[in-house]
Amino acid sequence: MNKDLEKAQQATLEDIEQIAKKANIPLDCLELYGRNKAKVDVTNIPAIEEKPNGKLILVTAINPTKAGEGKSTTTVGLADGLQKINQNVIACLREPSLGPVFGLKGGATGGGYAQVVPMEEINLHFTGDMHAITTANNLIAAMLDNSIYQGNPLQIDPEKVVWKRCLDMNDRTLRDITIAQEKKTNGIERKDHFVITVATEVMAILCLAKDLKDFEERIGQAIVAYTFDNEPITVKDIGASGAATLVMKEALKPNLVQTLEHTPVLIHGGPFANIAHGCNSIIATKLALKLADYVVTEAGFGADLGAEKFLDIKCRKGELKPNVVVIVATIRALKMHGGVEQADLTKENIEALFKGIENLQKHIESIQAFGLPYIIAINKFSTDTTNEVEALYTWCKENEHPVAEADGWANGGEGMKALAELVVNICEKENDFHFIYEEEESIEDKIEKIAKTIYGADGVEYSDNAKEKIKLFNQLGWDKLPICMAKTPLSLSDDEKKKGRPKDFTIHVQDLSISRGAGFVVVYTGSILTMPGLPKEPAAMHMGIDEKGKSFGLF
Repeated sequence: MNKDLEKAQQATLEDIEQIAKKANIPLDCLELYGRNKAKVDVTNIPAIEEKPNGKLILVTAINPTKAGEGKSTTTVGLADGLQKINQNVIACLREPSLGPVFGLKGGATGGGYAQVVPMEEINLHFTGDMHAITTANNLIAAMLDNSIYQGNPLQIDPEKVVWKRCLDMNDRTLRDITIAQEKKTNGIERKDHFVITVATEVMAILCLAKDLKDFEERIGQAIVAYTFDNEPITVKDIGASGAATLVMKEALKPNLVQTLEHTPVLIHGGPFANIAHGCNSIIATKLALKLADYVVTEAGFGADLGAEKFLDIKCRKGELKPNVVVIVATIRALKMHGGVEQADLTKENIEALFKGIENLQKHIESIQAFGLPYIIAINKFSTDTTNEVEALYTWCKENEHPVAEADGWANGGEGMKALAELVVNICEKENDFHFIYEEEESIEDKIEKIAKTIYGADGVEYSDNAKEKIKLFNQLGWDKLPICMAKTPLSLSDDEKKKGRPKDFTIHVQDLSISRGAGFVVVYTGSILTMPGLPKEPAAMHMGIDEKGKSFGLF
């Protein structure tokens, strides 16, 4: 059995009411989903807005590799570490998508002794939020196609429908399909494709909305299609905003769970970071900031995607100011960025380590560009050699980079106390947080600033299609929105094969789309799939449940 699953199944959980008390959540604000998880009705918490904010800690990482970086494990472990040193803390995480769970990446609840539980329930159906998002999205799609079928009163051009159906699963066969085939009673035949649920605008709106009313206003503004005269059609235009909000009523409430060490955790929302903005909900984060002295949260993939979007989009929309950024790295992953193959990672290689450190250095520079303090968290692996560890620590000290070991996987909160102490110290200092770009700048200028400042690119090239989209968005007044870059997470460039710190490269913008309800422009670079596929040997092949009802294979 997978060791993480075994630890989760052997854990003794506290009743969720006890976790709520620890998190300063009134019990009458809880909606119980069994003994181990609950939703929190934020609207019932008295005088919540009058309370001061706690300190906000963002956990990010170097560009991910197959060696693993352990960002979620570090996030969970740091929260436990802060609790170990007697701090009032809440962690805020994203909800796992079933696509990666059954595919290759696995779940998103940490690992080892730094896990969120009940791990199995969180990684599977949890409290039904993903199903609600899927249903709301597909309800809008059904009402859109019905409007076209029922006489097309809005004069929608079937060739200009941009709202896609979704499924919370990796299924490459749904990328390009034809709907309404054969019979006229099936509707208007047209080409279409599915996206994975976490890539939908409904998910993005859930994570950026302030409350239920704001969600309805935002979903009503979402663009679903264009007319024959190229005028945008919204969810509100087709009469779907009220019903979609009704479907999402419960999903707007954050979910309360706990770590193995009974630290409170709010899990809510989960957009991908390569094709969406990669952060948990503003509702959950702002609630945690009012309830705890320290809030630990993460953003998807490396700092070039998740952290940039957390800072430029989520913090802008939610009026948030982080106190410190933790950049997670492993010696294994740094060696991979230095050119070492996965099979050779256990062999000591100082030269490759230093070459891979260039990737870490770029992410440090990116966080500095936002005016934020940072800490390097070295996520410990048993295969790390003494010489490699000393080499990395020496580099950090020589370059005056704050650094601490993260040993949450093996030792839980106890192994994270040094990092927790460093976080507390740095959180007391003032910082000069600012955005990389201003919304008033042009689309091209915003893209160029991200490409040059965060990725280290020399410049940006646009396809003819992208140029036409920018022209259209300018005409429609969408040019003053933040930018959400869709890029491979595996490289600072838009070429996943370029590891480490690539030099002399250009970012290639292929297409743009509007997420008007969420409030940003999505910019597609390289080849980005909004519906992933399963690997040759999916994780699902090794999953199941025994005669005693005990599951196996989840990780």
